[in-house]
Amino acid sequence: MINSNIYDVIIIGGSYSGLSAAMSLGRSLRQVLVIDSGLPCNRQTPHSHNFITQDGEKPAVISAKAKLQVDLYKTVHFYNGLAVKAVRKENGFEISTESGEVFSAGKILFATGVKDLLPEIKGFADCWGISVLHCPYCHGYEVKNEKTAIIANGEIGFDFAKLISNWTKDLRLCTNGKSTLTLEQTEILTKHGVQIFEDEIDSFEHKEGYIQNIIFKNDVKVAVKAIYARPSFEQHCSLPIDLGCEVSEQGLLKVDAMQKTSIANVYASGDCTTQMRSVAIAVSTGSFAGAVMNKELIEEYFSLI
Repeated sequence: MINSNIYDVIIIGGSYSGLSAAMSLGRSLRQVLVIDSGLPCNRQTPHSHNFITQDGEKPAVISAKAKLQVDLYKTVHFYNGLAVKAVRKENGFEISTESGEVFSAGKILFATGVKDLLPEIKGFADCWGISVLHCPYCHGYEVKNEKTAIIANGEIGFDFAKLISNWTKDLRLCTNGKSTLTLEQTEILTKHGVQIFEDEIDSFEHKEGYIQNIIFKNDVKVAVKAIYARPSFEQHCSLPIDLGCEVSEQGLLKVDAMQKTSIANVYASGDCTTQMRSVAIAVSTGSFAGAVMNKELIEEYFSLI
């Protein structure tokens, strides 16, 4: 590193995926900068699951321990702030931060996650990640056999109800308005004991984020212990889109098997690339992306000789 603001790789996003990539690159003796604004999407979630050796640990504890370990690699550097601009240059990229600093690197990794667009149901945001859940593999075991609701409709609601029925048979599907299930789908779910509620939801009664009742606009109250929902989302960071990275129909950054985006030397990993949002997958894709970038840097070095 000739200049203190020039790196081999800049990683934008310093949660599980970004830190895993940083560790791979740090162990490869690469000069790396991790830029992170400190707002992980699971910051409200009390416990993380389905990640071997860390099952049941608090997400913040996992990330704090990870950062301490990554910080031992002296070629990895951290910047606490928000990246607001990315510009492609002849020899790489320039990243500008909200405070006006500019950093350069030949390669960029976006491990920036997604931003959930929560519905305007009173109490939803308070319960999100605590008792309103997105993934049964992450949280289903803890609410197994409990009174559970799903907020979804149509084909998504049908498939989601079948999935969640693996963890509990005490299940109700709330379409939050007129059902768009087919007659056949309705019959199948009813046959398997799934109650279907078509009334619009007014609010959630909860205690410190733990759901107690769903209140419908017709004043019907349904007691539940857990709710599954898949709200829409958008990219947490717009910079890869600004650079021209392709996005899927679902709004995820398109990457190939090497975690490469459609733009040369721009990589992505973690939640911003996949619907399988879990700590384990974020760690896996980040670690792999770091190894891929190091290999690319090696190949580039030998091509210059």
